[in-house]
Amino acid sequence: MTPPHPADRMARAAQAWLESLDPVQRADAQLPWPAEVERHRWYYTPTDHGGLPLTRQRPAQQGLAMQLLRTGTSRAGYVTTTTIMGLENVLDELEGWTVDWGRERGRDPQLYWLRVFGEPGGSEPWSWRFGGHHVSIQHVVVDGEVRGSTPFFLGADPAASPLLGPHPLRPLAGAEDLARDLVRSLDGPAAARALITPVAPVDIVGGNRPHLADGDLLMPLPDVWRGHFQERRLKERVEAMHSGAEKKAGVRPEHHEAVRLTHIPKGLRAGDMTDEQQDQLRSLLAVYLDRIPEELADREAEKFAGDKLLDVHFAWAGGTERGQPHYYRLQGPRLLVEYDNTQRDVNHVHTVWRDPEGDFGDDVLARHRRQFHRTP
Repeated sequence: MTPPHPADRMARAAQAWLESLDPVQRADAQLPWPAEVERHRWYYTPTDHGGLPLTRQRPAQQGLAMQLLRTGTSRAGYVTTTTIMGLENVLDELEGWTVDWGRERGRDPQLYWLRVFGEPGGSEPWSWRFGGHHVSIQHVVVDGEVRGSTPFFLGADPAASPLLGPHPLRPLAGAEDLARDLVRSLDGPAAARALITPVAPVDIVGGNRPHLADGDLLMPLPDVWRGHFQERRLKERVEAMHSGAEKKAGVRPEHHEAVRLTHIPKGLRAGDMTDEQQDQLRSLLAVYLDRIPEELADREAEKFAGDKLLDVHFAWAGGTERGQPHYYRLQGPRLLVEYDNTQRDVNHVHTVWRDPEGDFGDDVLARHRRQFHRTP
């Protein structure tokens, strides 16, 4: 018996979750399609991500919510995501249980929101989004197929935590170690082309913009929240976090300019790497693509199979020794990956995988509208 496609698994899980909710819960959990403005909002800060949070769900409903999340990730992606959620308890302890962000508990492993847009499994497009601090996952289904899985953000704070025994807990270790091995394998002109600035930005440059544009500069931290804080102490805290991080890192205008997003990729082209370095780059890219279910990841990987990888560029900013602030970017046709580890003494990672042309399934949805919703 052929197992159900990812879109079918998502639809069944979404329907089961929605049917378990009472009317008040469902009003927050589901919006009519297309809800364009809200559907294009996404966050990675500890802010309201929109939808129904786990804190307002009964345990059985939480279980159904997690089942829907699992349909949108690989097994490794699910383990990584739920580990990141659990780190909220670790971060709370590190901060002395003092950070509140204007709510009763500032670091809460149940403050993750789920929202469905449209009717799962119907004939019309629909989508769903799961997010909270350091997690933002969304999938768009069009004509019974998952046609958009980006932006897909995962972060970790702390990036490394002690465990009993010699090995630390590092949920995003692969994204860091494979990239560092790649940049350290470069020498001479190749290394010079890959290193775009010796000072890393204090965050991913694209931030949580719904759409990326040529010339985008790093977003200030206060802008990466759902609205700006009105309470003075919180407003000043988040502003101080951003300015303090940049001052500590020694970021100057020329460093911002060096990492500005551009349509023409920066860094070293894969076609100018050795075969071994290209293999390393492909392994690094797989760390991002393999976040989603295997069938979908295989389809994404095909976009970069063989010579199609050659136009992907690898750019690095900051130091290359472990413990030094660093940032890197993979950019090519239909691809932007960003990674940053500079904050909290280089123990706070942000990573995102995006398709600048097809985030939120926008490219497929545009074709769908032209084909099926033409005005007379």
